[in-house]
Amino acid sequence: MSQTPSVVAVSGSLRDESYTRTALKYVLRAAADAGAETTLLDLRAYDLPVYDPDRDLEDQGDAAEATRLVREADAVALGTPVYHGSYSGALKNFHDYCGFDEYEETTVGLLATAGGGSYGSTLDHLRITVRGVHGWVLPHQVGLRDASGKFEADPESIDGRRFRDPGLQDRVEKLGRNLVEYAFIDPSVTSAQSTAADD
Repeated sequence: MSQTPSVVAVSGSLRDESYTRTALKYVLRAAADAGAETTLLDLRAYDLPVYDPDRDLEDQGDAAEATRLVREADAVALGTPVYHGSYSGALKNFHDYCGFDEYEETTVGLLATAGGGSYGSTLDHLRITVRGVHGWVLPHQVGLRDASGKFEADPESIDGRRFRDPGLQDRVEKLGRNLVEYAFIDPSVTSAQSTAADD
């Protein structure tokens, strides 16, 4: 790959000890190892008032800077805790600031962390909203059930936590690798067959 892809991960959790944020850091590390330039967009660090479509972006806290990071990225990972079977209000609010300019023809990966056992609807909701603004969502997605039980303390690992299950860690890191692999995909090409037919 001649061009270095840029990968941004958006953490939709505002908790200080967020498992979502930790998992996204594993995604970004895998993306960096695969050759990408990476950025964590931690929504805790941005002033993002409730989205108001009647106000200019520049007048809404840090919205212009945060949306610029997504707009300029080649691939984006969206991570969220599961709240009431869907994604967090913090991520929803940021998502409202973003539209076609940020997501159209952009590769997007999805990750959800659940306190209990269900995350399917959360990933479905995210997939639908990203497709609504013409993002290209990776088939590979990641959900962590009982997220607090998926990590154990390790001061030498990311955020002082490592995955208990190497297989789950590989699934999380695969998301980062896929974001790099498909960062420059042409969304109009839907299969190898269609490419061959055009030749």
